[in-house]
Amino acid sequence: MADAAVDEEADAGAVAVYKRIFKEVLDKRPSGMRLRLAHAMGKNRSFVSQISNPTYPVPIPVQHLNTIFDVCHFSPQAKAAFLRAYGRAHPRRVNRLTEGPHERTLTLHLPDLGNTKRNGQLDALFQEFARRLAALVQDK
Repeated sequence: MADAAVDEEADAGAVAVYKRIFKEVLDKRPSGMRLRLAHAMGKNRSFVSQISNPTYPVPIPVQHLNTIFDVCHFSPQAKAAFLRAYGRAHPRRVNRLTEGPHERTLTLHLPDLGNTKRNGQLDALFQEFARRLAALVQDK
């Protein structure tokens, strides 16, 4: 049982290392970057705060890494350091960065419909449209 606690603490430390790098990059960017990143990932700003805070052991999901690199404009050195640290923390996940289709981010400015539920429905509609269109294009 004690070994499991030591392993969990080591994992949390490894996660904190790459999160510190991510936080440093975010802190050097203009205000609003966390919100812009949240929109690009289809998440809330609180999700970005959680995955960029080294004190939280929540890992950054691998499917969001390319979006994070694109939106936050990591320098080549910061990206390499981040990937080394991420690879140490999650050796089986980092290989998935090169597998499968890569995504890119496009930001659309939509009208505010004045209703949270309707705005959410409109957002979901555009996201579903983009997913279906991408699937059609990939099936050529």
